Amino acid sequence: MTQSPAPVEIGRGDAPLLISVPHTGTEIPAEIEGRLVSPWLARKDTDWWIDRLYDFARELGASVVRTPVSRTVIDVNRDPSGASLYPGQSTTDLCPLTTFDGEPLYRPGEEPGPDEVAARRERHFDPYHRVLRDEIARLRARHSTIVVYDCHSIRSAIPRLFPGELPVFNIGTNVGTSCSPELTARIAWMCRGAGDPTVVDGRFRGGWITRSLGRPGDGVHAVQMELACRGYLDEPAGPVGENSWPAPYDAERAAPMRSTLRNVLEACIGFASARA
Repeated sequence: MTQSPAPVEIGRGDAPLLISVPHTGTEIPAEIEGRLVSPWLARKDTDWWIDRLYDFARELGASVVRTPVSRTVIDVNRDPSGASLYPGQSTTDLCPLTTFDGEPLYRPGEEPGPDEVAARRERHFDPYHRVLRDEIARLRARHSTIVVYDCHSIRSAIPRLFPGELPVFNIGTNVGTSCSPELTARIAWMCRGAGDPTVVDGRFRGGWITRSLGRPGDGVHAVQMELACRGYLDEPAGPVGENSWPAPYDAERAAPMRSTLRNVLEACIGFASARA
């Protein structure tokens, strides 16, 4: 990938598919890391190994946009106004103060205030979304229809966020508003065909990227894929600790999921190409 002037990595392709990878970054500026409880907690909720899981996307001609910055610095998939995407449910903020499990990220009194949050947004959040919009415009100049596919993963069991065990494939379309029902059905069919639990617009209906960019009427269909980590790595049972998380990437275990995800991305390209 080539490095843009802003802290965003861009790999450009010509297919009608734009891949967003917002949560695999682990970089934390030293002035922030020194205020955190621990480096491990700060990176605990990273979408571990997702960039490796989807590393075939460029072979398909997809464009890929990724931020190397940790979501602890700023979460580029949250509403920039600070409004909750899931009112009434536990979640994390634009600049998270806790882990998914509710553990404090900052030492007492070291949390970012409004001015710092605004500065982080200008430095990290805005460039990511500017690149996404620019890539959408570039691809729309070539194709009448494109798909924006937002890649995520999360541990299978996090009681603070959801009860029980999360399905392996969690497809988010903001309750059908961010992409065509036909595309949603194709993706769900392929995921269910793999034999793994699959849900559409369940606990994760799509974050700010999906909700803000999906405009099916304008030829931009956006979908979020949230994967339960057990689908591609040996996920520890129960609470995780510094010695057990993240689990190492397991290429053999990930192979079936990679095959399914490749089929999903090819279906996204086929869907968009059929509307040329």
